[in-house]
Amino acid sequence: MAVHAHPDDESSKGAATAAYYTSLGDEVMVVSCTGGERGDILNERMPAAALAMGRRDLPGLRRREMAAAQAVTGIQHRWLGYVDSGMAREDGSVPAGSFASIPVEISAEPLVALVRSFKPHVMVTYDENGGYPHPDHIRAHAVGVEAYRAAGDPTRYPEAGEPWQVSKLYYDRIFNSGRLNAVYADLLETAPDSPLVAQLREMRGWMSEQEFDVTTRIPAGEFFDARDRALRSHASQVAPDSPFFFWPNDVQRRAWPTEDFQLIDSKVNTQMPETDLFAGIENAA
Repeated sequence: MAVHAHPDDESSKGAATAAYYTSLGDEVMVVSCTGGERGDILNERMPAAALAMGRRDLPGLRRREMAAAQAVTGIQHRWLGYVDSGMAREDGSVPAGSFASIPVEISAEPLVALVRSFKPHVMVTYDENGGYPHPDHIRAHAVGVEAYRAAGDPTRYPEAGEPWQVSKLYYDRIFNSGRLNAVYADLLETAPDSPLVAQLREMRGWMSEQEFDVTTRIPAGEFFDARDRALRSHASQVAPDSPFFFWPNDVQRRAWPTEDFQLIDSKVNTQMPETDLFAGIENAA
C-alpha cells in the first residue's frame, strides 16, 4: 500500500515499482488522500477538450487522469476523501476543512480501515518533510505513519475493522543524489551536449548536501516506460516533455535501473541492502 497526497504523486513517486510488483502477481493499492481540488492546470498544451474541462471542473478531470494512470500500472486505487489544502498561506494556515487542517487522529481512521480490509504487508509513504513541504504531503506522512502504528492495535480505532499489523514501513526516496549523480555522469560521457546536462548540474547544486539514505533498491527499470505513461496520464499536471520528470530511459536503465526507498520500521528480520520491499516477510509467514 502506497499513501500519497494527490493524484499524480503515485506516478512520479514509485509507479515503476508498482508496475513491477503487479507484473509479479502482487496486489498493490494506492491511496490518494485528496482529490487535488486546489491544484492548478500546469500544462496549457493539453488537448483543447481536456483543457476546457480542467478550467470548468479540475477535480473531475483529475479523477479521469487518475483512472488512466491506474490502468497503466495495474494497481488498485482508493480515494481517502479529503479536500486538497493547497499551499500554506503566508501565516502558515490552510483552509478550514481541508486535509491538512483536520486532526491526524480523525483523518487516519479511514486509512486504518483500508489497511485492515486490504491487509498489506508493506506501506510506503513520505518522510516527515513530505518529500517537499506541501501541507498535504506533510499530512500524508503523519496519517500514513499513524495508520501503520495503529492498524495492528485492537485498542485503536475499534470500529475500523479487525486489527492488521503491517510488516514494514518505507519512505519514498525515488529522487535521490545517487540517482541524479549517476544519470548526470552517464550523460556527460554519452551526450555532453544534451540540454538536460545543464539542468542536472543545477539540481546537483541544490541536492549536494542531501543525505543518501536509500536502503532498498527495486529493479524496476523494465517498467520505466510504464511509469512515464502513467505520469503523462496526468496531463493537467505534467507537460509531456518536462525535463524535471522525463529523463532518457535508456540512460536511466544503464546508469540507475532502480526505484529507491528507505526502510523505516520492520516487524520482520531483513538484511541491508535490500532489493525487495517484501524481503524477510515470506520467512516470517
